[in-house]
Amino acid sequence: MTLPRPLRLLLLGLLSSAIILAALVYSLTWHPAAREPASLICPANAPVLQPGQALKVMTWNVQFLAGKRYVFWHDLADGQDQRPTATDLAYNLDEVARVIRDEQPDLVLLQELHNGARATDYQNQLQLLQERLNDLYPCSAATFYWQAAFVPHPQIMGSVGMQLATLSRVRIARAERLQLPRVRSNLLSRQFQPQHALLTSYLPLANGQELVAINTQLAEPSRASDDGARQVAMSGSLLDQLESQRTPWLFAGDLNRLPPGPQYQQLGAAQRQHFQAQSELTPLLARYPSIPTAQEAEQAAWHTQQPNDPQLNAADRTVDYLLYSPRLVRLDAQVRSSDTQRISDHLPVSARLLLPLD
Repeated sequence: MTLPRPLRLLLLGLLSSAIILAALVYSLTWHPAAREPASLICPANAPVLQPGQALKVMTWNVQFLAGKRYVFWHDLADGQDQRPTATDLAYNLDEVARVIRDEQPDLVLLQELHNGARATDYQNQLQLLQERLNDLYPCSAATFYWQAAFVPHPQIMGSVGMQLATLSRVRIARAERLQLPRVRSNLLSRQFQPQHALLTSYLPLANGQELVAINTQLAEPSRASDDGARQVAMSGSLLDQLESQRTPWLFAGDLNRLPPGPQYQQLGAAQRQHFQAQSELTPLLARYPSIPTAQEAEQAAWHTQQPNDPQLNAADRTVDYLLYSPRLVRLDAQVRSSDTQRISDHLPVSARLLLPLD
Protein backbone atom coordinates (compact mmCIF):
# COMPACT_ATOMS: atom_id res chain seq x y z
CA MET A 1 0.00 0.00 0.00
CA THR A 2 1.37 3.40 -0.97
CA LEU A 3 1.34 6.00 1.77
CA PRO A 4 -0.26 9.36 1.05
CA ARG A 5 2.25 11.96 -0.08
CA PRO A 6 1.84 14.21 3.02
CA LEU A 7 2.54 11.24 5.31
CA ARG A 8 5.58 10.25 3.24
CA LEU A 9 6.93 13.79 3.54
CA LEU A 10 6.31 13.81 7.28
CA LEU A 11 8.15 10.50 7.76
CA LEU A 12 11.00 11.69 5.57
CA GLY A 13 11.25 14.87 7.64
CA LEU A 14 11.30 12.93 10.88
CA LEU A 15 14.00 10.61 9.57
CA SER A 16 16.10 13.55 8.40
CA SER A 17 15.73 15.23 11.79
CA ALA A 18 16.79 12.04 13.59
CA ILE A 19 19.88 11.74 11.37
CA ILE A 20 20.80 15.37 11.97
CA LEU A 21 20.31 14.97 15.74
CA ALA A 22 22.44 11.82 15.79
CA ALA A 23 25.20 13.56 13.82
CA LEU A 24 25.08 16.55 16.18
CA VAL A 25 25.30 14.36 19.31
CA TYR A 26 28.18 12.40 17.78
CA SER A 27 30.08 15.60 16.94
CA LEU A 28 29.68 16.96 20.49
CA THR A 29 30.73 13.80 22.31
CA TRP A 30 33.80 11.61 22.64
CA HIS A 31 34.30 8.09 21.32
CA PRO A 32 37.53 6.53 22.61
CA ALA A 33 38.74 3.12 21.51
CA ALA A 34 38.77 0.16 23.87
CA ARG A 35 42.56 0.47 24.05
CA GLU A 36 44.61 3.44 22.91
CA PRO A 37 47.80 5.33 23.77
CA ALA A 38 47.55 7.83 26.62
CA SER A 39 49.20 11.24 26.60
CA LEU A 40 52.81 10.90 27.76
CA ILE A 41 55.58 13.38 28.54
CA CYS A 42 58.92 11.96 29.63
CA PRO A 43 62.48 13.00 28.72
CA ALA A 44 64.89 10.31 27.62
CA ASN A 45 67.26 11.09 30.49
CA ALA A 46 64.69 10.48 33.23
CA PRO A 47 66.09 8.06 35.85
CA VAL A 48 65.10 4.39 35.78
CA LEU A 49 63.72 2.38 38.69
CA GLN A 50 66.14 0.00 40.37
CA PRO A 51 65.26 -3.56 41.51
CA GLY A 52 64.83 -3.65 45.29
CA GLN A 53 64.23 0.11 45.43
CA ALA A 54 61.79 1.60 47.95
CA LEU A 55 59.09 3.38 45.97
CA LYS A 56 56.80 5.99 47.52
CA VAL A 57 53.35 6.26 45.92
CA MET A 58 50.49 8.67 46.55
CA THR A 59 46.91 8.50 45.22
CA TRP A 60 44.56 11.48 45.55
CA ASN A 61 41.22 12.52 44.13
CA VAL A 62 41.68 16.30 44.08
CA GLN A 63 38.01 17.11 43.25
CA PHE A 64 38.90 19.47 40.35
CA LEU A 65 40.62 21.81 42.87
CA ALA A 66 37.26 22.99 44.23
CA GLY A 67 37.93 22.71 47.96
CA LYS A 68 35.37 22.11 50.69
CA ARG A 69 33.31 25.31 50.81
CA TYR A 70 30.58 23.99 48.53
CA VAL A 71 27.69 21.56 48.28
CA PHE A 72 27.47 20.98 44.56
CA TRP A 73 24.35 20.00 42.66
CA HIS A 74 25.88 16.56 42.05
CA ASP A 75 26.74 16.04 45.73
CA LEU A 76 23.24 16.20 47.19
CA ALA A 77 19.75 16.52 45.76
CA ASP A 78 19.44 19.96 47.36
CA GLY A 79 23.00 21.06 46.54
CA GLN A 80 22.94 24.62 45.23
CA ASP A 81 26.51 25.22 44.06
CA GLN A 82 27.39 24.88 40.39
CA ARG A 83 31.09 25.80 40.33
CA PRO A 84 33.98 26.95 42.55
CA THR A 85 35.25 30.52 42.42
CA ALA A 86 38.46 31.39 40.60
CA THR A 87 39.97 32.33 43.97
CA ASP A 88 39.26 28.87 45.42
CA LEU A 89 40.64 27.16 42.30
CA ALA A 90 43.90 29.10 42.63
CA TYR A 91 44.17 28.48 46.37
CA ASN A 92 43.56 24.74 46.11
CA LEU A 93 45.97 24.42 43.20
CA ASP A 94 48.69 25.81 45.44
CA GLU A 95 47.57 23.59 48.32
CA VAL A 96 47.71 20.40 46.23
CA ALA A 97 51.17 21.39 44.99
CA ARG A 98 52.26 22.13 48.58
CA VAL A 99 51.19 18.70 49.86
CA ILE A 100 52.80 16.84 46.96
CA ARG A 101 56.03 18.79 47.34
CA ASP A 102 56.06 18.09 51.06
CA GLU A 103 55.41 14.35 50.61
CA GLN A 104 57.64 14.03 47.52
CA PRO A 105 56.34 10.62 46.40
CA ASP A 106 58.01 8.96 43.45
CA LEU A 107 54.63 8.40 41.81
CA VAL A 108 51.52 10.57 42.20
CA LEU A 109 48.24 9.16 40.90
CA LEU A 110 45.61 11.90 40.61
CA GLN A 111 41.93 11.73 39.77
CA GLU A 112 39.35 14.41 38.89
CA LEU A 113 41.61 16.92 37.19
CA HIS A 114 39.66 19.22 34.89
CA ASN A 115 40.82 20.09 31.40
CA GLY A 116 38.62 22.29 29.23
CA ALA A 117 35.57 22.24 31.50
CA ARG A 118 33.28 25.26 31.57
CA ALA A 119 32.74 24.85 35.33
CA THR A 120 36.42 25.58 36.06
CA ASP A 121 37.08 28.30 33.46
CA TYR A 122 38.45 25.80 30.90
CA GLN A 123 41.58 25.26 32.99
CA ASN A 124 44.12 22.58 32.15
CA GLN A 125 44.68 21.65 35.79
CA LEU A 126 47.35 19.05 35.07
CA GLN A 127 49.40 21.65 33.20
CA LEU A 128 48.98 24.12 36.06
CA LEU A 129 50.24 21.50 38.53
CA GLN A 130 53.15 20.55 36.28
CA GLU A 131 54.25 24.19 36.16
CA ARG A 132 54.57 24.10 39.96
CA LEU A 133 56.14 20.65 40.21
CA ASN A 134 58.20 20.18 37.06
CA ASP A 135 61.48 20.14 39.01
CA LEU A 136 60.25 17.02 40.83
CA TYR A 137 58.25 15.22 38.12
CA PRO A 138 59.76 15.24 34.64
CA CYS A 139 57.37 12.50 33.49
CA SER A 140 53.59 12.39 33.34
CA ALA A 141 50.87 10.32 31.72
CA ALA A 142 47.24 11.42 31.39
CA THR A 143 43.95 10.46 29.83
CA PHE A 144 40.40 11.75 29.79
CA TYR A 145 37.53 9.80 31.28
CA TRP A 146 34.86 12.42 30.68
CA GLN A 147 34.90 14.71 27.69
CA ALA A 148 32.26 16.50 25.64
CA ALA A 149 32.08 19.83 23.84
CA PHE A 150 28.60 20.42 25.24
CA VAL A 151 26.47 18.58 27.79
CA PRO A 152 22.79 19.61 27.70
CA HIS A 153 22.29 19.14 31.43
CA PRO A 154 20.62 22.18 33.05
CA GLN A 155 23.42 22.39 35.63
CA ILE A 156 26.21 22.06 33.05
CA MET A 157 25.16 23.55 29.69
CA GLY A 158 28.70 23.59 28.41
CA SER A 159 31.87 21.60 27.99
CA VAL A 160 33.22 18.94 30.36
CA GLY A 161 36.68 17.47 30.65
CA MET A 162 37.96 15.16 33.43
CA GLN A 163 41.34 13.45 33.49
CA LEU A 164 43.39 10.87 35.31
CA ALA A 165 47.05 11.83 35.62
CA THR A 166 50.16 10.05 36.87
CA LEU A 167 53.22 12.12 37.76
CA SER A 168 56.54 10.32 38.00
CA ARG A 169 60.07 11.09 39.14
CA VAL A 170 61.27 8.11 37.08
CA ARG A 171 60.94 7.11 33.47
CA ILE A 172 57.61 6.04 31.99
CA ALA A 173 58.30 4.09 28.81
CA ARG A 174 54.72 4.09 27.53
CA ALA A 175 51.18 4.66 28.74
CA GLU A 176 47.80 3.32 27.65
CA ARG A 177 44.15 4.08 28.21
CA LEU A 178 42.00 0.98 28.76
CA GLN A 179 38.24 1.51 28.57
CA LEU A 180 36.29 0.07 31.47
CA PRO A 181 32.74 -1.30 30.98
CA ARG A 182 30.40 1.61 30.31
CA VAL A 183 27.71 2.64 32.78
CA ARG A 184 24.38 1.17 31.72
CA SER A 185 21.89 3.81 30.53
CA ASN A 186 19.85 4.69 27.47
CA LEU A 187 21.70 5.25 24.20
CA LEU A 188 21.35 9.05 24.19
CA SER A 189 22.30 9.67 27.83
CA ARG A 190 25.31 7.36 27.54
CA GLN A 191 26.93 9.65 24.96
CA PHE A 192 27.25 12.46 27.52
CA GLN A 193 28.30 10.43 30.56
CA PRO A 194 31.79 9.71 31.95
CA GLN A 195 33.68 6.86 30.31
CA HIS A 196 35.70 5.40 33.15
CA ALA A 197 39.08 3.98 32.24
CA LEU A 198 42.36 2.60 33.49
CA LEU A 199 45.42 4.80 32.94
CA THR A 200 48.18 2.22 32.68
CA SER A 201 51.80 3.42 32.87
CA TYR A 202 54.76 1.13 32.18
CA LEU A 203 57.90 2.02 34.14
CA PRO A 204 61.10 0.23 33.11
CA LEU A 205 63.43 -1.27 35.72
CA ALA A 206 67.19 -1.39 35.30
CA ASN A 207 67.10 -5.21 35.09
CA GLY A 208 64.91 -5.18 31.97
CA GLN A 209 61.61 -5.77 33.73
CA GLU A 210 58.94 -3.14 34.26
CA LEU A 211 56.52 -1.94 36.92
CA VAL A 212 52.94 -1.35 35.79
CA ALA A 213 51.19 1.52 37.60
CA ILE A 214 47.41 1.67 37.09
CA ASN A 215 45.40 4.77 37.97
CA THR A 216 41.59 4.92 37.95
CA GLN A 217 38.35 6.30 39.25
CA LEU A 218 35.48 3.82 39.07
CA ALA A 219 31.83 4.67 38.42
CA GLU A 220 29.70 6.29 41.09
CA PRO A 221 28.23 3.74 43.52
CA SER A 222 24.74 2.51 42.77
CA ARG A 223 22.63 0.01 44.62
CA ALA A 224 20.54 -0.54 41.49
CA SER A 225 23.25 -1.44 38.97
CA ASP A 226 26.17 -3.78 38.40
CA ASP A 227 28.41 -1.08 36.88
CA GLY A 228 30.89 -1.25 39.76
CA ALA A 229 31.05 -5.03 39.77
CA ARG A 230 31.75 -5.14 36.03
CA GLN A 231 34.48 -2.52 36.29
CA VAL A 232 36.08 -4.25 39.28
CA ALA A 233 35.98 -7.57 37.41
CA MET A 234 37.79 -6.15 34.38
CA SER A 235 40.38 -4.49 36.61
CA GLY A 236 40.89 -7.76 38.48
CA SER A 237 41.38 -9.64 35.21
CA LEU A 238 44.18 -7.27 34.25
CA LEU A 239 45.85 -7.67 37.64
CA ASP A 240 45.54 -11.45 37.40
CA GLN A 241 47.19 -11.35 33.98
CA LEU A 242 50.08 -9.22 35.23
CA GLU A 243 50.54 -11.48 38.24
CA SER A 244 50.59 -14.59 36.06
CA GLN A 245 53.39 -12.94 34.05
CA ARG A 246 55.30 -12.13 37.27
CA THR A 247 55.09 -8.43 36.37
CA PRO A 248 55.12 -6.20 39.47
CA TRP A 249 52.17 -3.80 39.54
CA LEU A 250 50.22 -1.35 41.64
CA PHE A 251 46.60 -0.31 41.20
CA ALA A 252 45.33 2.82 42.90
CA GLY A 253 42.66 5.48 42.85
CA ASP A 254 39.16 6.38 43.86
CA LEU A 255 37.34 3.06 43.63
CA ASN A 256 34.08 4.58 44.89
CA ARG A 257 33.31 1.45 46.92
CA LEU A 258 33.28 0.69 50.64
CA PRO A 259 35.52 -2.08 51.97
CA PRO A 260 33.98 -5.39 53.02
CA GLY A 261 33.13 -5.37 56.70
CA PRO A 262 31.13 -3.20 59.09
CA GLN A 263 31.64 0.20 57.43
CA TYR A 264 28.42 -0.09 55.43
CA GLN A 265 26.35 -0.59 58.58
CA GLN A 266 28.21 2.17 60.41
CA LEU A 267 27.11 4.79 57.89
CA GLY A 268 23.74 6.43 58.39
CA ALA A 269 20.91 5.34 56.14
CA ALA A 270 21.19 8.47 53.98
CA GLN A 271 24.96 8.02 53.61
CA ARG A 272 24.86 4.37 52.58
CA GLN A 273 21.85 4.54 50.26
CA HIS A 274 23.90 4.28 47.06
CA PHE A 275 26.32 1.57 48.21
CA GLN A 276 25.86 -2.18 47.85
CA ALA A 277 25.47 -4.00 51.17
CA GLN A 278 28.06 -6.53 49.94
CA SER A 279 31.05 -4.60 48.64
CA GLU A 280 31.93 -5.22 44.98
CA LEU A 281 35.58 -5.01 46.06
CA THR A 282 35.37 -8.16 48.18
CA PRO A 283 36.87 -10.60 45.62
CA LEU A 284 39.64 -8.19 44.63
CA LEU A 285 40.67 -7.41 48.21
CA ALA A 286 40.61 -11.12 49.01
CA ARG A 287 43.14 -11.84 46.25
CA TYR A 288 45.59 -8.98 46.62
CA PRO A 289 47.10 -6.87 49.40
CA SER A 290 45.71 -3.37 49.76
CA ILE A 291 46.29 -0.09 51.54
CA PRO A 292 44.30 0.25 53.65
CA THR A 293 43.48 -3.36 54.38
CA ALA A 294 39.85 -4.20 55.05
CA GLN A 295 40.71 -4.37 58.76
CA GLU A 296 42.50 -1.01 58.77
CA ALA A 297 39.57 0.60 56.95
CA GLU A 298 37.46 0.05 60.06
CA GLN A 299 39.59 2.68 61.84
CA ALA A 300 38.86 6.39 61.47
CA ALA A 301 42.53 7.07 60.66
CA TRP A 302 42.04 5.21 57.36
CA HIS A 303 38.86 6.92 56.22
CA THR A 304 39.54 8.71 52.95
CA GLN A 305 36.39 10.64 52.02
CA GLN A 306 34.32 13.38 53.61
CA PRO A 307 31.46 14.00 51.18
CA ASN A 308 30.25 17.57 50.64
CA ASP A 309 27.41 17.21 53.11
CA PRO A 310 26.83 19.81 55.85
CA GLN A 311 25.86 17.01 58.26
CA LEU A 312 29.38 15.55 58.13
CA ASN A 313 32.38 17.18 59.79
CA ALA A 314 35.01 14.51 59.15
CA ALA A 315 35.87 11.71 56.77
CA ASP A 316 33.55 8.79 57.51
CA ARG A 317 34.30 6.19 54.81
CA THR A 318 37.08 4.51 52.86
CA VAL A 319 36.76 4.58 49.07
CA ASP A 320 40.38 5.29 47.98
CA TYR A 321 42.84 2.40 47.86
CA LEU A 322 46.26 1.28 46.74
CA LEU A 323 46.47 -2.39 45.78
CA TYR A 324 49.78 -3.97 44.89
CA SER A 325 51.34 -7.20 43.69
CA PRO A 326 52.31 -9.70 46.40
CA ARG A 327 55.82 -9.42 44.95
CA LEU A 328 56.06 -5.94 46.47
CA VAL A 329 56.57 -5.42 50.21
CA ARG A 330 54.74 -2.79 52.21
CA LEU A 331 57.09 -0.67 54.32
CA ASP A 332 54.73 2.00 55.65
CA ALA A 333 51.54 3.82 54.69
CA GLN A 334 49.18 6.55 55.83
CA VAL A 335 46.18 8.72 55.03
CA ARG A 336 47.32 12.33 55.31
CA SER A 337 44.49 14.12 57.08
CA SER A 338 46.06 16.70 59.39
CA ASP A 339 46.26 19.49 56.79
CA THR A 340 44.31 18.24 53.76
CA GLN A 341 40.69 18.16 54.90
CA ARG A 342 39.77 21.50 53.28
CA ILE A 343 41.49 20.86 49.93
CA SER A 344 39.24 18.13 48.53
CA ASP A 345 36.41 15.83 49.55
CA HIS A 346 39.01 13.03 49.44
CA LEU A 347 42.21 12.62 51.46
CA PRO A 348 45.53 11.52 49.96
CA VAL A 349 46.71 7.95 50.59
CA SER A 350 50.44 7.28 50.44
CA ALA A 351 52.66 4.25 50.89
CA ARG A 352 56.27 3.12 50.61
CA LEU A 353 56.66 -0.22 48.81
CA LEU A 354 59.78 -2.28 48.27
CA LEU A 355 60.22 -3.45 44.67
CA PRO A 356 61.31 -7.05 44.04
CA LEU A 357 64.97 -7.80 43.36
CA ASP A 358 64.24 -10.07 40.39
